[in-house]
Order: sequence, then C-alpha cells, then structure tokens
Amino acid sequence: MDPQKPAAKKRKLTDKNLPNALLQSPEFSEDSQMYRDLLDMERRLDWTVTRKRVEVQDALNRTVPTSRTLRIFLSHTVSGQTWQQGADGLGAVGATEGEAGKVNPETGEGIPAFSFRIEGRLLELPNQRAKDRPPPRKFSTLIKQMVVELERDPALYPEGNIVEWLRGPSQPQLDGFTVRRKGDTPVKIRVIIHLEQQPEQFKVHPELGSFLGLREESRVGVVQALWNYVKMQGLQDKVDRRLIRADARLRPIFGGDAAYFHQLPEMINRFLLAPDPIVLHYTINPASPAPEKPSAWDVELKLDDSALKTRMAYVVQMATESMRDLAKLDDEIALHVQSLNNSHLKRTFLRAFADDPQQFIQTWLASQSRDLESVLGSGPSEGATVRQEDLRRSEFFRLPWVEEAVAVQEGLRLAAKANM
Repeated sequence: MDPQKPAAKKRKLTDKNLPNALLQSPEFSEDSQMYRDLLDMERRLDWTVTRKRVEVQDALNRTVPTSRTLRIFLSHTVSGQTWQQGADGLGAVGATEGEAGKVNPETGEGIPAFSFRIEGRLLELPNQRAKDRPPPRKFSTLIKQMVVELERDPALYPEGNIVEWLRGPSQPQLDGFTVRRKGDTPVKIRVIIHLEQQPEQFKVHPELGSFLGLREESRVGVVQALWNYVKMQGLQDKVDRRLIRADARLRPIFGGDAAYFHQLPEMINRFLLAPDPIVLHYTINPASPAPEKPSAWDVELKLDDSALKTRMAYVVQMATESMRDLAKLDDEIALHVQSLNNSHLKRTFLRAFADDPQQFIQTWLASQSRDLESVLGSGPSEGATVRQEDLRRSEFFRLPWVEEAVAVQEGLRLAAKANM
C-alpha cells in the first residue's frame, strides 16, 4: 500500500496592501487614504497589544506584592477544674454527666488542664466579587516559624513549657494550633510568630533606612528607593552613567566616594536584617470560665496577589482567543484585497479596449508576441529567440510568403516616393 502523501500546506494570503495603481487613481484616492490610515492604526494597535501581552506574561512569572490583613485569634478552654465539679460528682459547668469528679491518672481524665488555641485567617478584600476571590489559605502557610512560651515553674510542671513549630515541605496545612497542658494556676503565655511574606521582607538598618524612609521592605524595594534617592540628589556621574557619586549619607554605605550601579544589591545586603517577629501576650486563668469570644490581633502581611494573577491569566487566555479571531479576519481582508486587485486589472483591461480598440488590439498582439518569443526562446541568458535564429538561415527567405512581403514592401516604398 502506498504511503499517504502529506497534505499540501495552504498558502496564506497576508498582503493587505492595495495595489499602487489603485492608490494613485484619482477616483479612489480618498477611500484608499482612509484604508491606509486604518492599516497604520492597526499596526500601532497590534504593537501595543503585543507589548502589553508580553508585560502581562512577564508579570505572571514574577511576584506581584499586595498588602493583606491577617487576623490572629487566641483562645483557650479548661477542663477538670475545681469550679467545674459539683458536690455530688456531677459537672456544674463545662463537664458532662459522669465525667466530673472522676480522676484517671493513666488517661488524664478528670485532671485539671487547659487547651490554648492559635488560629488565623486572611480578611477578605472589600468590594471583591465572589468569583474573583481565591480559595482561602491555611494559617500554617502564612507563617514560617512559631514559638509558644508558657511562664510556669518547671519544678511543678516538668512537661515542656516551650513549644516550637517550624514549617517544613512535607507538613500538612493547618487552620490553627492547639497546645494542651495540665494545671490549675494562672499562666502567662507569649506567642512569637515569624511571618511568611512574598516577596521576602527585611528590616532595614537605621543607617540606611533613616534617609530612605524605610523600616521594613523587600530587597527590590530597597534598591528602588536607593536609586530614587540617587536620581533626586543628582549623584549619577555625567560621563559614565553607570557610576554613582556618594554624598555624605552614601559614603558609609558605599565605603568610598563612588560605586557602580551593579554593586548596589551586594552593598545593600549588609544593611538588611531579619524582620522583627510578631509577639502576642495572653493570660490563662483556669479558676474562671474562658471568654466566650477569642482575642484577636490584625497584622499587615505582604503576599503574592493571586487574584490579580488570575485575572491576568484570564486576559492572556482571552487575548490568545482574540488573536485567532483576528487572524481569520486578516485572511478575509487579504482575500478581499486580492479580489480587488483582480477586479482592478479587469477594469483597466476593459477600459483600455473601450477607449481605443484598434490601438489596444495592436498593443495586445505585440505583448502576446513578446510573450510567445519569451516562452519559445532559448533563454534570457543567451539573448536569442527562435525568430532571430531563423533569420540567420537562407531557407527562411525562400518561404512562400516572402515574395508577397517583398511586393508589399516595394509598393509602400514607391508610393512613399511618389508622394514626395
């Protein structure tokens, strides 16, 4: 069986320019100029759309920071406390029937204890449509490290009074953390939270941040602020634009009188410190009922704007679909231009025939004769045709029509001489 031949590719017509003869025609000059203006506007619009699409695609690969509010909730519950046990062994408050008054040292049932709960969630943005809201993130994905310190006597409570959680790649995502301990005395708790921010935030050393007006910022933000300071103070060298001249404030930063722009990130790293953690204080008093509502703290957090990226990805997808529609329209325009060009050629042909049929036929026959000589010729490189080759041979002049041609020519010569 013969192998199938690949389908021939269809040649796409991409020429949307009108023929020059039509552009120069006085009858169509106005319409032609309008069409050329549309083409120029389309080229500018295509360039702008392409540039914007590239910028959006580049932004999708980078972090787009936005400020969000993280609300942290601290609460606690108590169990097995004296005030929760009734005189007859029934739970007065917070205990089920049969549980209060019974102590099981092996399981810990009935032993005074408390549970400390830490939770957090991002507040929703105002005036945001439901379909634009990204799925809520777990609290554990918003922090890098957390330490819970319980202020208790280690002699009375030998169990760990310091609980540390460190984020790892294989750990499950959690909405909150619970610390359970035994005891019936008031406990002061300090919670230290290191936030996970995107892009990573740094504490700016006062030596650099004092004149830049920064306390905490990302590495890129610090470089941008320093570059703005250089431009405002006119510290860029007039000859070598890569060189930055140091003033009194920048001299300690540069360690000299000048530095090149590409050296700024390395110099700035020495003035970027780990950011201060979030420190929260909480007190648990097992001798009284726990508050009905948890305590809450709001913390500003820098995150990657996933909602904006979702909208940008949707725009890129829509742009891709629009480009396919535009390509179809371009093909249709090219076909119409080709049809217009063919119609213009037919119109020119017929108009020339209508104006002067005799001259048109003579011109047309001469053109056809030249085309025939070109087709039957030995090639443009030799510069010879079949007729020129026949004229070199004597047999050509012995043909029957030669005598008639000579007679006609001689008659024309004599007539012209008689008229003289």
